[in-house]
Amino acid sequence: MADERSIEDILDTIGDQHARTVLATLSHEPRSAKQLAEECDLSLPTIYRRLELLQDHNLVVERTAVAEDGNHYNVYECNFDSTVIRLEDDEYDVRIYRKENLPDRFTQLWDELGAE
Repeated sequence: MADERSIEDILDTIGDQHARTVLATLSHEPRSAKQLAEECDLSLPTIYRRLELLQDHNLVVERTAVAEDGNHYNVYECNFDSTVIRLEDDEYDVRIYRKENLPDRFTQLWDELGAE
């Protein structure tokens, strides 16, 4: 978040009502886009646009889940615990505190090694 443009983009993103609704819903547990559309009472295209925007800022991550019948589908998960916005010396500072813990980081590294 070092450059001014990214700070403005993040503020715009979390300032969007639909993006905040999606984040609030995902803060409880991961959900599919279809589940989000139903729970947030938003259209599926609106959900996908917000998810893309939130992923661009690493506020949401996408994972693959396997249904009981063996089909795969994507679920989305909130990728942070809290955000602090501070105004100091006429400049905004945005800090995002991530959820990432050691077992999750190990799994991510393992998956990345297997993908190559």
